[in-house]
Amino acid sequence: MGNATAGLDFALVGHQESWRAASDVLAVLRGPGLAPIPDDEVPDILPWIPPRAVCHIEVRSTLGITAHGLYIDSFIPPDRLDMSFIHENLVRVRGAAACAVKAGAKIVSLGGFSSILIEGNFDQLPEKGATAFTTGNSLTVAFIVQGIEKMCALEGRDLRTATLLVVGATGDVGSGCARCLAPLVSRVILHARNVERLQTLATELRADGATVDIATNLRCLPACADMVICAASLEAPSLLLKGIAPDAIVCDAGYPKNLSPGAGGARVFFGGIGQIAAGMTAEPDVHSVLYRYPFPNLFHGCLLEGMALALEQRFEPFSQGRGFITRERVQEIEKIAARHGIHLAPLFNLQGPVEESHTRPTEGISQ
Repeated sequence: MGNATAGLDFALVGHQESWRAASDVLAVLRGPGLAPIPDDEVPDILPWIPPRAVCHIEVRSTLGITAHGLYIDSFIPPDRLDMSFIHENLVRVRGAAACAVKAGAKIVSLGGFSSILIEGNFDQLPEKGATAFTTGNSLTVAFIVQGIEKMCALEGRDLRTATLLVVGATGDVGSGCARCLAPLVSRVILHARNVERLQTLATELRADGATVDIATNLRCLPACADMVICAASLEAPSLLLKGIAPDAIVCDAGYPKNLSPGAGGARVFFGGIGQIAAGMTAEPDVHSVLYRYPFPNLFHGCLLEGMALALEQRFEPFSQGRGFITRERVQEIEKIAARHGIHLAPLFNLQGPVEESHTRPTEGISQ
């Protein structure tokens, strides 16, 4: 890839959630003239690749504005997303951040596991100079909430009577979703592993008038949960939801995905994803091999936040880490993104577009 980064507005730091995606990135980097690396060799090669820029990105606003950026891959191996590799992965994220700073990016979005490692402590990053960093999680929360509201409309559900379960509730995305939706639903069940953090969040929500319960064991959930947001930090799709309502609306907002591949159906959708109405281009075209989705110009909200802020010329740490996402901030980034034509993506899941399938008979996801 060339070094033409003059006027660089943003950078996106990410990693791949599967070996298939990692293999696709390596194939693009090698170019069409070289044979792809055999699948069984990718796990041996990937850990030796340092963080580096993979492609240039141009994103367009419906206002006629254009922003230029880079996608930088930290090359965190998909099988090393658990806490036992935290030091190694933090070094990779720091390296990717250093690439963005060196390239002159004015704002950097930390996508996926990158923001979880930093947890808003941007002092862990290298000397930043004039570069601002954001986790991008406020826009992710905005798209999750919008997706829940849209699914309710498709299913003819009344959000006000719903019991909402948030899996991964004490994380930045999970707690942001709880704050935004608690005033709109009948009851909230917060699930996470840390009881102290659960109690702190529950106390906060109760002070605002919400009815809240906490849980640390998904096997012991009340069967009344009919709306679920999965935003846990899991190293692989492995979550099985037992004990929830058989017709529950489920948003899988994890990266990697939370739900086990066997947990599917018309009432499941992938959350936190937006679409760029005016379009974007990537050179080389890594985007088309990574986002094998049924709609064009899609990105995860955490990355879109950096693009939206760049188009708005607001180079600031808009989302700063666990516990700082409020309803007001979510509404603010929603307006910024919408002003430039960045909206909630059409809903879809592993089977395809949800709007086309949500009325078809299907088995529930509880197993």
